[in-house]
Amino acid sequence: MNSPSLVTGGCGFVGRHVVLRLLKMGHDVWIVDDLSTGIHPDNWLKNVTKKYSNNQEYFRYQMGNQYVHFAKSDVRRFLREYFTSNESSLLDFVSSPPSFGDVIHLSSIVGGRAVIDGNPMAVAEDLALDAEFFVWAIKATPKRILYASSSAAYPIDLQGENNAVALKEDMITFGGKLGQPDMTYGWSKLTGEYLSQIASKHYGLSVACIRPFSGYGGDQDTTYPIPAIAQRAVNLEDPLVIWGSGNQGRDFIHIEDCIDGMFLTMNSISNGSAVNLGSGKLTTFKEVAKLFADIAGYNPIIKPLKEMPTGVHSRYADTSYSYAKLNWKPQISLEQGFKQVFEEVKRQTFN
Repeated sequence: MNSPSLVTGGCGFVGRHVVLRLLKMGHDVWIVDDLSTGIHPDNWLKNVTKKYSNNQEYFRYQMGNQYVHFAKSDVRRFLREYFTSNESSLLDFVSSPPSFGDVIHLSSIVGGRAVIDGNPMAVAEDLALDAEFFVWAIKATPKRILYASSSAAYPIDLQGENNAVALKEDMITFGGKLGQPDMTYGWSKLTGEYLSQIASKHYGLSVACIRPFSGYGGDQDTTYPIPAIAQRAVNLEDPLVIWGSGNQGRDFIHIEDCIDGMFLTMNSISNGSAVNLGSGKLTTFKEVAKLFADIAGYNPIIKPLKEMPTGVHSRYADTSYSYAKLNWKPQISLEQGFKQVFEEVKRQTFN
């Protein structure tokens, strides 16, 4: 039987999809999430046959022969309690802390461009989250770790209006060139990648890092641009508003393609190095708005709000290494993915 998997930040957008994929693969799963932005498992776990809860902090769900354990907790507190279980309310849950197989570390403070630009010191707390996570990991020695970095780790001077290039993994070299990443969020992810390499080289852990580009899906929070623009299109808003000039572009990847890439990365990388997860295609926000308007079947004026935060001008992946290393590329086209998002937002709006 597989060792249980742990997903930190498992109630967030990416985390929920990771948990559901792990269950589909036959794993029992532990989730830790403080629900500051995540959604309680009561609202998205399906086919639950039994549920146990302890003072609204720890929950256990049974689905046939599989179990999901949910700790409503700051990940740092949870990991500290893991090593002092004789004093921990975890003992109400299990007789002893489990030994984890796969650990997917997603916990971070981020909420779209408004948070990255508008509250950078809050985002800097990710440095503490990652430091405590790796201190725990070298003691707990899980079989495999996946660290979720970000394309925000790349130097911003490669992402300007006049000098944008496809971002390649070796543009970040520890011991060589790092460049200036994107705000405190980018710095925290660079540090997390460095800790990943230390955990592998000095402590023998199997660690892989991913640099996802702009992931999206129908159940993503509307603080992110794709569901927000989809919502406006569902409402047939005219003008159809977008942030910034609209000429800034991103590399969009559907969440299910991203999840595929995450597990392939864990299968292929163990030395703490990173791989891009992106499509390799740059799409401007004007093009995003036009695609959603076409899906909605109307022809609005697209209105840029230049005073709103927009981040770098152009961010997209060089996918040559991820294809060679993982034999992976996205399977869901932008048109297919955006139509799925539109239909999901429409369903949520009118049901």
